[in-house]
Formats: sequence, C-alpha cells, structure tokens
Amino acid sequence: MNRPASPSQSFAAAPRRFALIPAAGVGARMGAGIPKQYMTVAGKPMLRHALDTFAAHARIARTFVVVSAGDGWIDELLTPELARRATVLRVGGDTRQESVLNGLAAMRAGASIGDDDWVLVHDAARPGLNAELIDRLLDALEGDAVGGLLALPVVDTLKRAGGDARSLETVPRAGLWAAQTPQMFRYALLRRALDEASARGRIGAITDDASAIEMLGLQPRLVEGSPRNLKVTLAQDAALAEFFLKGQ
Repeated sequence: MNRPASPSQSFAAAPRRFALIPAAGVGARMGAGIPKQYMTVAGKPMLRHALDTFAAHARIARTFVVVSAGDGWIDELLTPELARRATVLRVGGDTRQESVLNGLAAMRAGASIGDDDWVLVHDAARPGLNAELIDRLLDALEGDAVGGLLALPVVDTLKRAGGDARSLETVPRAGLWAAQTPQMFRYALLRRALDEASARGRIGAITDDASAIEMLGLQPRLVEGSPRNLKVTLAQDAALAEFFLKGQ
C-alpha cells in the first residue's frame, strides 16, 4: 500500500538554470565609439540579441548581465518586459573573468541561487545564439558531473608561426575544438574554480570559464555548437553575424 508523503518529508529541488552575461568590456579592436556589445547588428544591439534569447527561453530561470559601474547604455537597452526576466549587475571588472567572478558573488547576494544550480556564461558579443543551441547544451549536460560548453571541431589546417610571421610547423588538428559559449557549470563549482585561479594569481591566464574548470583537473564536456554562434571581435565579424541573423 502506497502511503502519502508526510509534510515533513523533504525533497531535493531540481537544479535551476541561470544565464550570466559579462558585458563590461570596451571592445577596442572594433574601433567603434561605443562598447561593441551595444553596436547594432541585424536591427538591434548585440547584447540585446543575447538577452532576448535567454529571456524568451522557458528553461532559463533568470538572466544576469554584468556591466561596469559607469555603463551609460544598459538602461536604454532594457524594455519593461525584458527587465522582468533580466537583472543588471554593475560589478564589472577589468577582465572578463573578474566580471564573471564578481557577477557570481552578486547573484548569490541578490537571489536564492543554490550550489547545484547551473550557470550558463555567455559572451555578450555572440548575438547568434538561439533556443535550439541552448536546448542542445541543456540536454547534453543533464545530470553531468562536471558541465561543459558549446564548441566546434577545428576543420582548418593550423600553422604555428615564428616571430617573423613564417610558418614553423603544421599543428595536427585531430581532437581540437574551437570554444564557444554558453559554458555551463554548477554555481559552486564555477565559483570555486575562479576563486582558486584568482587566489593563485592565474585569473589573467584564463581565457574562458572552462579553462578554470580544467585547472581543477576536471574535463568539461564538448557539445557541438554552430557557426552562427560566432564571436564578433573584428569589424568583418559583424557582417557575418548579420548574415546569420537575417537568414534565420
């Protein structure tokens, strides 16, 4: 005979998923008069593309965007509807990883985020993210012990250059992947990885969040992403991003 659960019986809550977008950079390589995340691509700022995608996704509990204390553009970006699903954290650091670490601390202070909840860290300058890619990442990492990231297998021939820009050797591409975002890890693990890297003076050596996880001896899962999810770094990247967005 099945007995009803007693009121005092506790059940573990299913982990929630939060998005975190570090957006405190200045984008100097774009040569624009404003930070690149606010440059218009396919009709709206790049950061707005990412915010809209996460805010519209039913499996994302809330989105946090980290900006610098003196950011003068973010308030104009948020519509009242978007503001109901996204929180601005004015705690940006000098580097991307400092912004992520500061953002994680602020998230914990302002919301009931558990150690086992997932955090999806996404570049503000990747406007091509869509719901399909988010679902692909969430499904692949369901119950994963470490977490992982979107990435693409490297298909080009790679060369190692010398100081005079001459090819020294061809680098085998077998097993090489180009990292993308989101990169998805549990809150406590990601914060521990970044805290330890910072304490050891290695925060500047971390190029993405997965790098910090790898420093703990763990192996993030690689989940195949998409060329449309490119990072806009140079002016010509914006044209390619617009091509993908307008073609969707």
